[in-house]
Amino acid sequence: MGNKNKTVSFRVNEDTFDALRDIAAERDLSLSAVFRDYVDQLVAHDGRVRVVPEDETADVDDEFPPTVEVSKSFVREHERLELEAKHLRDQLDEHKQYISQLRAELEDRDDVDDVIHLDDLEDEDEPFQLG
Repeated sequence: MGNKNKTVSFRVNEDTFDALRDIAAERDLSLSAVFRDYVDQLVAHDGRVRVVPEDETADVDDEFPPTVEVSKSFVREHERLELEAKHLRDQLDEHKQYISQLRAELEDRDDVDDVIHLDDLEDEDEPFQLG
C-alpha cells in the first residue's frame, strides 16, 4: 500500500525551541526538515549518532554540515512533482467521498430489490429477457 507519513510530536522548553528555530534559519531549513534529517541519520545508522562539538570538527577539511548543490531545474521538478502528488491525493479524496455518497444513496433507496446482479443472472439456466 505504500509508506504513510507519520507525525512525531514532543515538547521542548521555549529556549530550546528558539535555539532550534535559529539553527533551522541558519541552514535555511524548516524545523521539520531539521528533524527529518536527524531522524533519517539516526535510522540509517541504527541509532548510533553522536553529537560532536564544532571545535572537534575544526581539523576536518569538509564543510560541516555537509551541503549538496543541486540545479534549479531539479528543485523545480521536485516542487512540480510535490504539487502533482498533492493534486492526485486531493482527487483521490474527492473520489472516495463520491463513492461514499453513492453508497449512502444506494443504502437509502427503497427500490434496492430492483437491482439485478450479473452474477445472479449467470447462475440461472433460462435466458434473461427484458420487458
